Amino acid sequence: MDGKIDYLIDEIPGVAQMLAIKGVGRDTVAGFFAEVGDPREYTHPRQIIKLAGLSLKENTSGKHKGKTTISKRGRKKLRALLFRVCMILVAKNSAFKALHAYFTQRPDNPLKKMQSLIALCNKLIRIFFSISKKQFEFSEEKMLKDIPHLAGSKKAELAT
Repeated sequence: MDGKIDYLIDEIPGVAQMLAIKGVGRDTVAGFFAEVGDPREYTHPRQIIKLAGLSLKENTSGKHKGKTTISKRGRKKLRALLFRVCMILVAKNSAFKALHAYFTQRPDNPLKKMQSLIALCNKLIRIFFSISKKQFEFSEEKMLKDIPHLAGSKKAELAT
């Protein structure tokens, strides 16, 4: 059974680049494609985020403004798979670890740890979506370039 899954996964374009990400394994990629299907059929990664039930919604009623939470209207297995992978990525992948530290410790609007993990799940969906569309190699430096504070420290390290 596993041999057949491995064979089928190898046929999908972009899988080799996804597996090159430290902390992402064959089961993760297989589960992602099993739940999502062909990511090239989607026009924007927000569609997959919504499919996973990771889009944000505000619990409001009348004048009452409640908390903002994830919608949870979507594929429970996909959401659980992404969350488990993000836990591993934060532990083993230096780029995701740095991003998690930035989200939880930034001076303005720091996120709670769970909120940070959900943001990383969304980031992982965007990375998988882009890799499946364009088949490029994942670069930790390119991912961290989005964050001004981390991009500046990387430049300082390279200059010395």
